[in-house]
Amino acid sequence: MYEVFDHTADIGLRVKSATLDDLFCEAAEALFSLIVTNVKDVDPRQSLRFNLALRDHEYDYLLFDWLNELLFTFDTKRIALAKFDVKIVPPGLEATAWGEPIDPLRHRLEHEVKAITYHGLKLIHEDERWLAEVILDI
Repeated sequence: MYEVFDHTADIGLRVKSATLDDLFCEAAEALFSLIVTNVKDVDPRQSLRFNLALRDHEYDYLLFDWLNELLFTFDTKRIALAKFDVKIVPPGLEATAWGEPIDPLRHRLEHEVKAITYHGLKLIHEDERWLAEVILDI
């Protein structure tokens, strides 16, 4: 489950999940739901693999790196991603994402996300659930 919250000149994502793997998937879905308003119409016909290293056992920084890598992929390859499979396996993250190239006739772009920020970044485990908050510069 994810929700969007307002933040001065930015936008925030709050993501909750039972597992860390699912939280990383939900965060990716939340990011792309802001970029492509009709993200449900994105066809998962192309796959991309990602491998990221964990820094000093800091999962919040791994989440930052993951979202940053997805944003970089969107900006450079112009691919809208809509489906994600993430495995947190020390020493990092292994993931596959599926989507398709942006088609201006089919995909409605809403927010131009300029950057993932460290400001307000948190990822905690409490009450058998994971919670993350990330601020995006738009």
